[in-house]
Amino acid sequence: MAHDIESLSINTIRTLAMDAVQQANSGHPGTPMALAPLAYVLWQRILRYNPRNPAWFNRDRFVLSAGHASMLQYAILHLTGYDLSLDDLKNFRQWGSRTPGHPEFGHTPGIETTTGPLGQGIMNSVGMAIAEAHLAALFNRPGHTIVDHCTYAICGDGDLMEGASHEAASLAGHLGLGKLICIFDDNHITIEGSTALSCSDSAASRFEGYGWHVVNLGDKANDLETLTAALTTARAETERPSLIILRSHIGYGAPHRQDTPAAHGEPLGEEEIRLAKRFYGWPEEEKFLVPEEVRTHLGEAAERGKVLEAGWNCCFETYRKKYPELAEAFLAALAGELPEGWDDDLPVFSPEKGSLATRAASGTVLNAVAAKVPWLVGGSADLSPSTKTLIAGSGYLAKGSYGERNIAWGIREHAMCACASGMALHGGVRPFGATFFVFTDYARPAIRLAALMGLPVIYVMTHDSIGVGEDGPTHQPVEHLASLRAMPNLCIIRPADANETTDAWRAAMERRNGPTMLVLTRQNLPILDRNSVASDQGVCKGGYILSREKGSRLDIILMASGSEVQLIRSAQNALAMANIAARVVSMPSWELFREQPREYRDAVLPPSVTTRLAVEAGSSFGWHEWVGDRGEIIAIDRFGASAPAGEIFKQLGFTVENVVTTARKLVGLGG
Repeated sequence: MAHDIESLSINTIRTLAMDAVQQANSGHPGTPMALAPLAYVLWQRILRYNPRNPAWFNRDRFVLSAGHASMLQYAILHLTGYDLSLDDLKNFRQWGSRTPGHPEFGHTPGIETTTGPLGQGIMNSVGMAIAEAHLAALFNRPGHTIVDHCTYAICGDGDLMEGASHEAASLAGHLGLGKLICIFDDNHITIEGSTALSCSDSAASRFEGYGWHVVNLGDKANDLETLTAALTTARAETERPSLIILRSHIGYGAPHRQDTPAAHGEPLGEEEIRLAKRFYGWPEEEKFLVPEEVRTHLGEAAERGKVLEAGWNCCFETYRKKYPELAEAFLAALAGELPEGWDDDLPVFSPEKGSLATRAASGTVLNAVAAKVPWLVGGSADLSPSTKTLIAGSGYLAKGSYGERNIAWGIREHAMCACASGMALHGGVRPFGATFFVFTDYARPAIRLAALMGLPVIYVMTHDSIGVGEDGPTHQPVEHLASLRAMPNLCIIRPADANETTDAWRAAMERRNGPTMLVLTRQNLPILDRNSVASDQGVCKGGYILSREKGSRLDIILMASGSEVQLIRSAQNALAMANIAARVVSMPSWELFREQPREYRDAVLPPSVTTRLAVEAGSSFGWHEWVGDRGEIIAIDRFGASAPAGEIFKQLGFTVENVVTTARKLVGLGG
């Protein structure tokens, strides 16, 4: 092989991708073959990173939004010295491997976010850039720049066709995120054929309209100097995010597959691989070949990274000596550990003060938390007046004012949640996003990936049920609780009153291994008298006995979440007058309740008591886990209606009278 070291390195990336996909008999070889020169330039000339410490804070972030091209990233990570072996590459897409079909955060060293669903990576990268800008504004001082890194993303046609990516692109341009650099792989191919089948818009014009710096390189995917110059120029552009458009040829070098859909999502086949290797001047029968000189050349990244990190550590020590309090605050934000006494001053609401919507109580609690946890940052999708999610004493994060804590996401629910994930992945902030509960429909893919990655994002979702009232069924969530409860690792908390809302925030802030969603009312709710019940312990356990049965007999267990708890609490008193001993159980979070020891769950819901009634203004789906075969559920298995909230609740059976009647039937006393 008579190649210069750069060509040899690029062709090593290409052939590793081809061989891995072929061995797995599954995958996407074409894009790694086309973009190998870009990967080489990025990792060898542009990116600042340390393979020996992938979590070094001031590293540049790289996001492969076109996650199907995962072998491109796996190959370069292996070659530059990350803890990813050649055997890992050979085990591509297999059970238990460190090289899954799409990159997964926390699973493979060097992967910054889980990508695959198209558009998500772009949105994550915008969130990362927001977090970088925010921390830089808070902590950098003249002559002491401790936060200074870029976020790079590779996206494809699919990413840009998905509308969600444009929500984030619009926001990034509005905010002037100059350290965000996206490379658009304009290969003209989708699974069905040419992009001309479905798309004829101009990406350049579109992003220029969003306020981005756009460079169209044309057919220069193999021109290392042009790629380097474009990326260098983009890094120098500090006022606008950059989009570099690159015309590439999918399956480059494969004579029968190049520029065809067949190069996208299936193995090339042994004969086509031999022909491609012949085109590269590569030994045709060799598999997973890594020439020693390539390993040495690209392995230099480890030493570069060591020097870069050591230099940053030195700068930070100088910063720490001059600004000790700022340095301490910076490290605390990165650690994300809650400050001692952070919840000492959380509000306690007295029943004597009357009714209060849980969304309003949440706003009070949010500000109490924000006063003690300065890295709590977020906002609403144009609904802060309704969701009560404005942090007092802070303005809106904006171009030139990145240090503010409120984010005006605009009417971009999907981007809001995906960018919040990017912020959490970046570190140094605890993000939250808010909108009406029904609009989780617009954000669900991002919420799902946050749950998959175990990110501690907080979602504040208000207007939680038919209590929305006159806006009607389009805005009344009925199936949403059931649907989102089905999502693994998402914790949902639907508090029954203001004090449960305080404790819901406590649980959300303390949860670090996944997202938490607070589901809150529009309408006012009475503040429940708990007597001797320690509600914080109960809410944090997901379910608790709000009011015990009178005497030693227990005839029926009444359970509910949210606004319906008041109904079963009132029904308990009415049932007592009929000599029916009822227990009232508040169930704000099924997920937290499932985590409790069996002894605790059985104490709250004794297995011997099978007469149970659940009440919730949402779908009945899932409640049988708690009520069993002999229980009953008052729920909504239809869409709502447009009318005043009180009337809708009455018409759909959410009254004390209906709870009492249903309970009497369950215990055999008729209506």
